Amino acid sequence: MGDRWQVEVDRGVCIGSGMCVNHAPDGFVLDSARQSHPRAAQADANEPILAAAEGCPVEAIMITLARTGEAVFPPEE
Repeated sequence: MGDRWQVEVDRGVCIGSGMCVNHAPDGFVLDSARQSHPRAAQADANEPILAAAEGCPVEAIMITLARTGEAVFPPEE
């Protein structure tokens, strides 16, 4: 079985660019205020969600391993 990710969006940082929805329409949705929300708090590890996090212009998307809390994106320095 593959990794599960905890996916969060800091809506205080989100600017509603919609890049996350473009990269991962199954992973993110914009609300009526154009704020991003993950479609589910946890998701199977997958490239589109990672691409959405990496492509967010303000780095509002955080991904951690659901089991351990270890950072996936942004990576810990």
